[in-house]
Amino acid sequence: MNHAFLETDKTYDAIVIGASAGGLDALRVILNQLPGDFVIPILIVLHRGKEKTLFFKRYFVDFCSSDIIEPEDKEAVKAGCIYFAPPDYHMMVEMDKTLSLSVDPPVNWSRPSIDVLFESAAEVYKEKLVGVILTGANKDGSVGFEKIKRLGGLLVVQDPATATASKMPRVAIEAVAVDCILTLHDIGVLLSGLIKS
Repeated sequence: MNHAFLETDKTYDAIVIGASAGGLDALRVILNQLPGDFVIPILIVLHRGKEKTLFFKRYFVDFCSSDIIEPEDKEAVKAGCIYFAPPDYHMMVEMDKTLSLSVDPPVNWSRPSIDVLFESAAEVYKEKLVGVILTGANKDGSVGFEKIKRLGGLLVVQDPATATASKMPRVAIEAVAVDCILTLHDIGVLLSGLIKS
């Protein structure tokens, strides 16, 4: 397993991130490092309560230059935007690169489910997708990670030793050969470096 940054000329069209317990603070560290001209769309499932969108946007808007969006059903994925799955809805990427929302039963006791997002995004973006799993106390995301890997995407995991809850990154590492195991700071650096000059 590679703990170093990847040297690659490959370009990516989307990033998907899954986080659970401790994820709010983890995402803050990562998103705070993205440059103002970061154009790769980011799709995020964060296991969270049903707090109002206004509070959630305010939490991130102070340190993140990208637009923070909780999408409506059938909303198009746009460059330079960060999409958070709305509470209590699965979020999926359709082949036309729009987002669909679903109230289908929970997966891994979670709705939204990281696996649901990851698997649908893998079908659309294939080798142009980056998957990231952060802190969490369940196994959500590992099945979707396997699909991203199978279709040629890049897999990045938070070092379990640095996670608030180590189970989710640890299960992901055990499930599939990931490309990078990094601290939150280094994940931010890696994602920022995906923008080609």
